[in-house]
Amino acid sequence: MIALICAALVFQVWYPFPYNRILGGKELFLLVVAVDVVCGPVLTAVLFDRTKKRHLLIMDIGLVVVIQLAALAYGVFTMYQARPVFLAFEGNRFRVVRHLDVDFEQLARAPKEFRTIRRDGPTLIAVRLAASTDRDFPQSIQMSLRGDHPAFRPERWERYDLQRSKVVAELKPIAKLREKYPLRQKMIDDMLRQSGANERELGYLPMDAGKYADWVVVVRRQDAQPAAYLPLDGW
Repeated sequence: MIALICAALVFQVWYPFPYNRILGGKELFLLVVAVDVVCGPVLTAVLFDRTKKRHLLIMDIGLVVVIQLAALAYGVFTMYQARPVFLAFEGNRFRVVRHLDVDFEQLARAPKEFRTIRRDGPTLIAVRLAASTDRDFPQSIQMSLRGDHPAFRPERWERYDLQRSKVVAELKPIAKLREKYPLRQKMIDDMLRQSGANERELGYLPMDAGKYADWVVVVRRQDAQPAAYLPLDGW
């Protein structure tokens, strides 16, 4: 029952589709559960001794239960820390921002509506990139080269609707995906059918999730809202 509750929390709240696939949420959760399930029988086999008195056996079983719960709690907490909290439009891509990517020491510099990190799935935001004429432009480039991307910096966050026109301007035509992936035509056709839009009404941008799998975000041109996600390299 506890595992089912944790599964609902992980897959329906913290790692909704497609993040359960992009960030390996499913695999990580199964690993946590597997370790927890194996932990109980192994520890019981090590501690169990028929010659022990009843109260000592009860203490041993209690210890095993405590260790199992602690292992499960640690695993779930690790998944909580690694969960996606933002999907950020960052110039020519969407970047997945995990909880552990955020510089919380700088959180007070974020717009007021983003100073509290939501726990019910990623929020769609935009990122204000440094212009080449900005005084901090060289420093921003150096930080990005170290892996501290603009989307990870709270002072760069802003409402997604403020950059809606920029998102639409950057969209690539779906025809490019068809050209690049001739063997994925059915996947693209299924996506179009499920979205209820025709090909000209949609575009796509790459999704950057660090070392994780390559995906694209399919976006409606009318309102710049994500309409679908595909496991394809958008670069």
